[in-house]
Amino acid sequence: MASPRQLDRRLHAWIGGLPTTPADRWLRRLSAAANNGRLWLLIGVLLGLRKGPLRRGAIRGVGSMSFSSALVNVVLKRIFGRVRPDLENLRAERKLRRSPVTLSFPSGHSSSAAAFVTGLAMESPLAGAALAPVALGVGYSRVHVGVHYPGDVVAGLAVGGAVAAATQHWWRVRPTDPARVRDAHEAPALPEGEGLVVAVNPRSGPEDYDPADDIRRILPRAEVLETTPDAGVDQLLGEAAASGRAKALGVAGGDGSVASAAAVAIEHGLPLAVIAAGTLNHFARDVGLNTPQDTADAVVAGQAVKVDVADVNGTPFLNTSSIGAYPEMVRRRDRLSGRLGKWLALSVAAAQTLRRQSPVELVVNGKPLSVWIIFVGNCLYTPRGLSPAWRPRLEDGLLDVQYLRADLRFGRTRAVLATLLGVSEHTRSYGHFTATEVRVVSHSGLRRVAYDGEMGEKSAEFLFRKLAPLTVYCCRTG
Repeated sequence: MASPRQLDRRLHAWIGGLPTTPADRWLRRLSAAANNGRLWLLIGVLLGLRKGPLRRGAIRGVGSMSFSSALVNVVLKRIFGRVRPDLENLRAERKLRRSPVTLSFPSGHSSSAAAFVTGLAMESPLAGAALAPVALGVGYSRVHVGVHYPGDVVAGLAVGGAVAAATQHWWRVRPTDPARVRDAHEAPALPEGEGLVVAVNPRSGPEDYDPADDIRRILPRAEVLETTPDAGVDQLLGEAAASGRAKALGVAGGDGSVASAAAVAIEHGLPLAVIAAGTLNHFARDVGLNTPQDTADAVVAGQAVKVDVADVNGTPFLNTSSIGAYPEMVRRRDRLSGRLGKWLALSVAAAQTLRRQSPVELVVNGKPLSVWIIFVGNCLYTPRGLSPAWRPRLEDGLLDVQYLRADLRFGRTRAVLATLLGVSEHTRSYGHFTATEVRVVSHSGLRRVAYDGEMGEKSAEFLFRKLAPLTVYCCRTG
C-alpha cells in the first residue's frame, strides 16, 4: 500500500498532467496575487470601509492571517522541512515568473487564505461564504502551478482555519441571539404610536443622522420631543408622565439617555420604548432592538418584556457602573479598536491607562481591596476579564462585580500582559463575585462613579443594588 507521501506525489503528478486550458493563466495570476497576503490585505481594506460585521471580520481576518503566516513560515516549515516539488517537467504556461525557494509544508498561501476567510466568516457568515471559493482557488492554484503538493495545501488550510477559530480566546464573537428576558403583559398596544411620548437626544449617534424624522414616519401619532441644554430626557419625560398624557414613554439616544428614561419609567410605572439611536446601543442590542422599526413594531403590537435595572446611590443604570480607571480604558479601547481590533486595542488602552493610574483603596462588602478598576454590571457579563461585552440574561437578579487588583508586585505589567495573552480572568490580579447588593467605601478620598457612559457625582461611599424590573417594548418572549 502506498504511503500518504507517495499518494501526495501521485496526485501532484496527475494534476500536473491535466491538459492545457485558459484557466492556467488565471490560476497563475490568482496564485501570484496572493503573494505575501496582498490579495487578502486589499480585500480587508475594502471591507474595512464598512462599519459593523464586515469591518470586524476584516480586522479579525487580517490579524488571523498575520499570525498564521508567522506560524507557518517561521515555525512549521522549519520543523517539517519538506522540499518543493521538482518543476523541471512542468509546462511553461503554468510556471510562475519567480519560483519560491522556501520549504513546502504547509502552504503559506493556503494558511493565509483560510485564516482570512475563516476570520471574516466568524463575524459575517455571508461574506465568508462568498470568499470561500476564492480561498480554495488560491490553495488549488499552488498545486496547479507546481510549487506545492496537495498535502501542503490541505495542511495550510487546516492551520489557517484553526488559527482564526482560536481568536475566540482573545476576541469573542458577539452572539446573534439577544439576552434572555422575562415576559410582560401590561404594555398597551399603541396604534401608530398614539399615547407614546418620545424624548430624542439629537447629540447621540452619528452626526449626520437625526432619529426624530424616522420616529415621526414610523410612529406618526407619537409625540416626539427633542432635548435641549435646558431640558434633558428626564425633564421631558417626567413632565409628560406627570401630566397624564403619556400611556408609555420612549427614548432615542445612547445608553446614558436610555438609563435616564428608565428612571422616569420606573418612577411612574410606565413601559419604555427604546429606539436604538446611539453610537454603541449596548442595552438595545442586548434586548434585541437593533433598528427603530423593531421598536415601532413592538409598540404597535403591545408586546413587551421585563428586564433588570440596577442603581448606584439612587441613580439607575442598565448596563455597567465602575470606579477607577475603567471608563478611561474603555474610551481609549473604543478609539483604537477600529484600527487595531478589540483585543489589541484593549491591551494598548490598558497599558496607557494604568501607566497614569494610582491604586484605589476600597472596602467592598466589608473586604479591603486595593484595585486599579472595579466594575459592576447589571446582570452577569461575558466574556470574563477586562473586556465584558454582553449578557446572556437580563433578568438574573445579580450584580456582576469584577476588579483588577493593585496590591501585587508588578501589578501594572501583569495586568497588561494578562490582557494581551487573553488570560486575565485566570490570573491572581483578577477577582470577581456576584451579589444582590454591593456597598463600596473609598479610603482614597472622594471618587467619581461612572455608569452607562455618564459620570456621576463624587462620593466616598457607594451602594449598588437592584431596582424593580423595567417593562420594555420588544417583539419577542423569553
